[in-house]
Amino acid sequence: MNANLVQHFLEQSANRFPDKVALVCDGQRLTYAQVEERTNRLAHGLRELGVARGDRVAIWLHNSVEAAVAIYAVLKAGAVFTVINATTRPEKLARILNNCTATALFLPGREPEQVAGLFTAVPSLRAAVLCGPQTGSLPRTVSFADLLEGHPSYPPACPTIDVDLACLIYTSGSTGEPKGVMSTHANVVFAASSITRYLENRPEDVVIDVLPLSFDYGLYQWLMVCSFGGTLVLERSFAYPAAVLQRIAEERVTGLPGVPTLFAMLLQLDLSRFDLSSLRYLTNTAAALPVEHILRLRQAFPHARLYSMYGLTECKRVCYLPPEELDRRPGSVGIPIPGTEVWIEDEAGNRLGPGQMGELVVRGSHVMQGYWNDAEETARRYRPGRWPAERRLYTGDLFRMDEEGFLYFVARKDDIIKTRGEKVAPKEVEEVLYRLPEVAEVAVVGVADELLGQAIKAFIVCRDGSRLTAQEVLRHCAQHLEDFARPRFVEFLTALPRTPSGKIDRRALAAAPLHSEPAGPVEPSDDVAPSQGQA
Repeated sequence: MNANLVQHFLEQSANRFPDKVALVCDGQRLTYAQVEERTNRLAHGLRELGVARGDRVAIWLHNSVEAAVAIYAVLKAGAVFTVINATTRPEKLARILNNCTATALFLPGREPEQVAGLFTAVPSLRAAVLCGPQTGSLPRTVSFADLLEGHPSYPPACPTIDVDLACLIYTSGSTGEPKGVMSTHANVVFAASSITRYLENRPEDVVIDVLPLSFDYGLYQWLMVCSFGGTLVLERSFAYPAAVLQRIAEERVTGLPGVPTLFAMLLQLDLSRFDLSSLRYLTNTAAALPVEHILRLRQAFPHARLYSMYGLTECKRVCYLPPEELDRRPGSVGIPIPGTEVWIEDEAGNRLGPGQMGELVVRGSHVMQGYWNDAEETARRYRPGRWPAERRLYTGDLFRMDEEGFLYFVARKDDIIKTRGEKVAPKEVEEVLYRLPEVAEVAVVGVADELLGQAIKAFIVCRDGSRLTAQEVLRHCAQHLEDFARPRFVEFLTALPRTPSGKIDRRALAAAPLHSEPAGPVEPSDDVAPSQGQA
């Protein structure tokens, strides 16, 4: 692949495979030639609306044909796209649009008053493209269908070069306020090339995407599929797992990208009802897969290669575990992706050796440019290195490395629980709890405690039909954890709260009111008094 701009992914595949299906979505099957033509017409339409080189164009849509086409059309117009989760409330949407001074917005055909409200709240907004059914019209609005009409089918002249911005991907940090990660064309092209290289992607691959395009892992499925000429099956979500599994069987899907939540849901289903024999690989990111889930996924999909990976929006992907290493080190998230370098530092900036825990630092062409309009936060995370113009990403995540250079995620710096003068990684406790066969999902957080500083609380979602009790949980922890690392509170939930990208919302859990009484000391052989609440 010799693309140097992101839109070249689509253009080159349209030249190679014009009649091949590129996108399956909303009952439509679009070939590469059709997607290419639509993006070209839409790009000319955006230019006509006044979108210029470097302008930011927001896409506030669910996964859809319109969203997928708009991404490439914005790039071909020379602008910068940002996909915003369709569930984002209008007030927060306005904050994001003002942050990036968006000039145009793709959005569902809603009541005219709501669109007018956005024009009032966002002074930079000059045009809105309404997608789907509409209930009225306003000045400065145009329908998606009308914007496609009457414009040339060839790509517009585009002065963009590879160091120009391609997209802003908004992510929430420790403050909860969204920050726009700036990605150049060169950043995206390098990341996509590196990932598809180790996944050994080929034009015959059919990838299903149930993750939102606003989430970088979901977005990159569309970008990467176009880069190697495959087919993307784009779904709205994983809300109806059986329907998605049926789609995998019908479309003969070869690649299933997921997050731990998705795979936890899969493992609760009767997979024997579906023909999933076409799956060649599974990939996981957003958070490390529990070892127990890795073992069960290997059993459920013996014919598929499982890639356990780690990444973050600020550099897209950091590392992956070669599937042949899963049996030897299932708890590892692997080695750096091709063309990158990583190491671990202590708080004084010293590089650490095998077995030592510290912050992971990343160096490579996938390291993004920083946060839009946030110099202070950019300086904290993106720092100069020893070489001229070198930029290092300080991930904020704690890792250790083994003697052979394989990486192990320990915890987010902010998630480390400080209790009784000790530091406890939530993942350590969670891995122990996942050994209980009744546990489907678990999250461990620290809650304020006057005596301990922080007390450990476990939130547990059980498998259907299980009757796990808090007493059994405590007894299990007493057998496998040091006393300071054992949960003091246990609460049972029907589901864990999620962020829009599908990650467990630990901030919400830590802030939740206590619905259980603290437990006293528990030894493995003790009878545990019923002191833990259930919800």
